[in-house]
Amino acid sequence: MKVLIVEDDPLHRAYLGEAVRAALPECDTVLEAADGLAGERLAREHTSERVVLDLQMSPRNGIEAARTIWRERPETRILFWSNYADEANVRGISRIVPAGAAYGYVLKSASDERLRLALRSIFIEDQCVIDREVRGLQQKSAGAVSGFTDSEYEVLIDIALGLTDRTIARRRNLSLRSVQNRLQQLYEKLGVYQPNDGDAEARFNLRSRAVTVSLLRKLVNHTALERAEMDLARWLERDGHTQK
Repeated sequence: MKVLIVEDDPLHRAYLGEAVRAALPECDTVLEAADGLAGERLAREHTSERVVLDLQMSPRNGIEAARTIWRERPETRILFWSNYADEANVRGISRIVPAGAAYGYVLKSASDERLRLALRSIFIEDQCVIDREVRGLQQKSAGAVSGFTDSEYEVLIDIALGLTDRTIARRRNLSLRSVQNRLQQLYEKLGVYQPNDGDAEARFNLRSRAVTVSLLRKLVNHTALERAEMDLARWLERDGHTQK
């Protein structure tokens, strides 16, 4: 059995290697990569079907690496290992997981026993293992009342990228009115504007305030914005060709 560890911190990488060997005596090969790009290459070269991925890495983060690995080998079992339980990460992962895939999301603060159990459950028993804190975010992000719908979250990302209402409408194939309605719902859910608060727009730039609150609440993070910036660049290129 081969296990690929993709982690940019040498100490964490060594710790994971020890955890893998302790949890999986069946494992005869542990491969290591220090960033997502190297991880993609090793997964491809060694046809690794069991991968432990850190989420915050450069130049390629864990979600982008997982997207590539799953696109090439959808049956790959992946354990995401991170310091952070961010809604942005939860949403990012949920959009790329292949149907029926065994995967996990375990925080780096988890106990040794918890990590080893997760490794064995995912890599041997084909079970999904999600930390309780992360599971709560999954449930919250799936709710349209306390959380955000996917369409509202897309608009949040778009305003964080600096797009105008008209550009958002064109990108998302919406009317200008629909974009403005979604922005209104977004502002209300973030608490930056309430219908009976007539002075909110005088006190704040609502778009900027919405982005600030979303960052503070960890609805958006560097990884999500990095991924969104790449998606935007691809869309702008397609849109430029369409306009010609």
